[in-house]
Amino acid sequence: MPSPLIRRGIWAIGAAVIVIALAVAALPLIASTRIVRDRIAWEMSAWSGFRVSIAGAPRIEVWPTFRAILSDVTLSRWTENDAPPVIEAERVEIDLSAMAALRGDVVFSAARLVRPTIRVERGASGLFLPVMPSGGRIARSIDVAHGLINANPAKPDLGKLPSDPFGTVEFRDGRVVATVDGKDQEILSSLTGQANWQAMNSNATMSATGIWRGESVSLDLASPQPLVLFAGGAAPMTVAFKAAPATFSFDGTAGISPNAYLDGQAKFSAPSLRRLLEWSQAGIAPGAAIGSVTVSSKITAAAGRIKFENTAVALDNNPGMGALDFSLTEARPVISGTLAFDTLDLQSFLSAFTPLTPAGGTGPGEIDTSFADRVNLDLRLSAAHATAGPVQLADVAATAQVKNGLAVFDISDASAFNGNIQSSLRFDRKPEGTQVEMRLLASDVDMGAFATAAGMTRLVPVGSGTVSIILKGPGKSWNSIFENADGSFSATIGPGSLTGLNLPAFLKRNEQGGFFALDDVADGTLPIDGAEIKASISKGVARLDKAEANAPKYKIWLSGIASYAGRGLALSGGIVPAGQQPAPQPQAQANGQASTQPPPPLNQSLFFVGGNWSTPFISPISRGVSGQ
Repeated sequence: MPSPLIRRGIWAIGAAVIVIALAVAALPLIASTRIVRDRIAWEMSAWSGFRVSIAGAPRIEVWPTFRAILSDVTLSRWTENDAPPVIEAERVEIDLSAMAALRGDVVFSAARLVRPTIRVERGASGLFLPVMPSGGRIARSIDVAHGLINANPAKPDLGKLPSDPFGTVEFRDGRVVATVDGKDQEILSSLTGQANWQAMNSNATMSATGIWRGESVSLDLASPQPLVLFAGGAAPMTVAFKAAPATFSFDGTAGISPNAYLDGQAKFSAPSLRRLLEWSQAGIAPGAAIGSVTVSSKITAAAGRIKFENTAVALDNNPGMGALDFSLTEARPVISGTLAFDTLDLQSFLSAFTPLTPAGGTGPGEIDTSFADRVNLDLRLSAAHATAGPVQLADVAATAQVKNGLAVFDISDASAFNGNIQSSLRFDRKPEGTQVEMRLLASDVDMGAFATAAGMTRLVPVGSGTVSIILKGPGKSWNSIFENADGSFSATIGPGSLTGLNLPAFLKRNEQGGFFALDDVADGTLPIDGAEIKASISKGVARLDKAEANAPKYKIWLSGIASYAGRGLALSGGIVPAGQQPAPQPQAQANGQASTQPPPPLNQSLFFVGGNWSTPFISPISRGVSGQ
C-alpha cells in the first residue's frame, strides 16, 4: 500500500492537472472579451509607440500554441488622425503567455503580421525610411541609449542600456509603400521575413525577401548592438543584399544617424553594369552594353563622403587596383580616384560615363550628354594593355573628367602602332547645343597599321610617320559631328612604300587616255622617300592644301576636296620627275572662267580622281611623262 505521503502527493498533482486543464479550457472564454482586446491593443501600443486599432474581437487558439488572432489591425501616429496608418495588416497573430492570461495580464513575445502594408517616408538623403514612433518602449529605450552616447560618444556605457523585452516580429506577403503626390506608390511587394530582437540590450537580426522593381531581392541584417545604432551611435553591423542585377555585402562598423557612418569591408558584384544602372534607375544610361563588374574594398563613409581604399576592381574579368572617393555634399555627386589595370577595354569602361557609342550600339544614334548634368567625375586610369575598338594600346595613362556640363576623356600617353598616341575627346554642353572636339596626335607610328585601323585601305603608306587630327562640330548625333566638322589634318611620313599603286601601269594608262579604275593599277608597291599631307576641314569637307609623295624618280601630288557625308572625291593630281616642281594649276578669275594663260611647259602627267572612296576612278587631263 502506498504511504499516506505518496497518496497525498498523487492527489495534489491530479488536482493541479485538473485545475490547469480547466484553466486552459477556459482561456478562450477569458480572452475573447472586449476588455482583453483593448488590453492587447494597449500592450501593442505601449510596445510600438503607435496608436493601435483592432476591428472585432480576437480569436483565441490554444493548440499548438496559445495565441490571439486579430483582424484589421492598424498602427497610426498619435498626432495624425487623418493620416493613413503607418502599418496596417489583414491579420496579426500574437503568441500569448497562458499563465499571464490567468492572472488577467496580456504578455506576448512574438507577433506575425499577415499581408501587412508598411508606409515609409523619403528622408533628407533621398532614401525611403520607416516612420519612427515618438513614444512606447522602443522610443524610450532609444532615448536612454541616446543619452549614454551623448555622455561618452567614443565609448558609451553599454551596461546601462535598457533591457526591456522586444521579441520576434514576422511578416508574410506584405508590401512597402510611400505617399507620392497624395497617392500610395508601391516600392516593395511580396515582403516576407522575420526580425528577432529578444531584448533592447541584446543582438538583433532581420531576414527578408521581396520583389523590388520586378526583381526578387533578399536582405539580411545583423548587429550585436542595434539599440546603439537606432540612437545615433556606431556599432558593428553586417549586411547582405542579393538580387539578380547585383549583390552587396558589408561587415564592419556603422552608424545610421543623419550623419551616416560606415567603416569596414564591402563587396559588390553585378553581371552587367548597364542592367544594374537601368534597374536602379540611377539616371545614368550607358551608351553600350557593359559587362560584369566586381568590387572589393575597405570602405569609409561619413558626412556625405565615401572613400574606397585598397580597392580591387574587375571589369569584364579584367582586374585592377586603386582608390575611389565619392562625395555627395554638392549639387551633383562627385566621383574621383585612381585605377590601375593590367588589361582594359577603354570603350566599354567609358561608355558608363561618356556617350562613346550610340545608345543601341549600332547606327548613327543621338548623342545623350545629359550624364554631364548628373555627376562630376575625375578619374585617372592606367593600363599595361588596353583596347580602344580595333586599336591595341600599351602603357596607357588616361583621365576621364565630367564637370558642369563638360565631359573630357584624355589619353595623355600610350604606345600603339610601334609609336606614341595622344588623344582627347571633349563634349561641351551649351545653350545652342552640344559641341564635340576630337584631337589625335600619333607620333612615329607605323602608318600602314594606323591607316588600316582607321579604315583606310587605298594607297596605304608603309613606313614611320606622324599624324595630327583636330575636329570640332555639333554633337547632335555621331554622323553630324563628321558631316559638319571643322578642323585640320596633317601627316608626315618617312621613307617607306605606297601599297596599292603600280606606277608604271598608272602612267601608261594615263597616257593612253580614257577613264580607268584605280583598281586596274593597284597591283604594285611604290617605294617612297617620304610624304606630306596637309588638309583643312570645313563642314565635313576636307580640302587638300598639300599632298605630296616623293619617290626615287617621281613626285606625286594631289589637290582638291573629299567629302565625308557623300564619300565623294574631286581631286586633281600630277606626276613629275624627281627634282622638278609641279606646274601651277589654272586659277579661276572673278567671273568664274579659267585663265587662258597656259602653264609652263613641264614634263608632267596630270589626271583627275573622282568617284567615291571605295571605288575611285582616274581621268587623264594631260599627257607628259611616259611610263618608261
